[in-house]
Amino acid sequence: METTTLEEFYKQTAAFIPEGINKEIGHFNVFKTDDFTAQYKKKPGTMPYNRRAYYKISLIRGHNKAEYADKVIDIEKNALLFATPKIPYNYVPQDENQAGYFCIFTDEFLIHAKSGVVLDDLPIFQPGGYPVFQLTDEEAEELNYIFSKMYKELSSDYTFKYDLLRNYVLELIHYGQKLQPATALYPLHNASARVSSLFIELLERQFPIESPNQKLLMRTAKDYADRLAVHVNHLNKVLKENTGKTTTDIISSRIVQEAKILLKQTDWNISEISYSLGFEQVAHFSNFFRKQTAFTPMAFRS
Repeated sequence: METTTLEEFYKQTAAFIPEGINKEIGHFNVFKTDDFTAQYKKKPGTMPYNRRAYYKISLIRGHNKAEYADKVIDIEKNALLFATPKIPYNYVPQDENQAGYFCIFTDEFLIHAKSGVVLDDLPIFQPGGYPVFQLTDEEAEELNYIFSKMYKELSSDYTFKYDLLRNYVLELIHYGQKLQPATALYPLHNASARVSSLFIELLERQFPIESPNQKLLMRTAKDYADRLAVHVNHLNKVLKENTGKTTTDIISSRIVQEAKILLKQTDWNISEISYSLGFEQVAHFSNFFRKQTAFTPMAFRS
């Protein structure tokens, strides 16, 4: 089983790469299925049953066979498919009457949605689920309208278009979750899952950093454990169980994502960025950033 990266995806579709996408803070793109139909006919092996290193939401219009994890689903007419990097999938056209849209994005793309969304925590992207939904004609038209707005917005010169596109992606996600059975949307939460959820909420509440005078107040595992009134070892244990990562790993990953954003999108000097992210000395920030990315802050900015 191979994994298809974004770079490999674009090797086949270079003509569709939009200008101005800053891949360092997340990636997003949207396509019309019609643009690919002819290509797949010429190269029938271009849609292998693989994992993709990105998330994908597809509005499928036409007779298709979807292969998702260990399931094979016959799509008679319309369907909405949610794909995650963790699970292999593919869909195979069964006739020539194909239409619809699909969008691809990374989890970093939604970081600035200010919603605290962690994609892998959402029911729609949970392993073992059934994220292929047959649609009525009316539902397909509603979703087609959302995708058409995304497609049009991507080529606009609106300054805040990526903020708008994030909202469209979230709208698609919530649309899909409303199609799920209620039992899938409201699983029983044990104490461990609740601590994990509260930790993520506390972490995301500190972002985005919007001023050099704004300072990150919680930077260590102990800071969060104290706020949650649990022992730091317990917090680390439940996060490891629920996410596979340590408390420090999660905090560091989120701080380095914000550091990348500030280095690329602001003219703040390194000292200001260092201070806002909770580092008392620039040298400590530089060492942290280099350890996480293999670049110094100045090298990354340039």
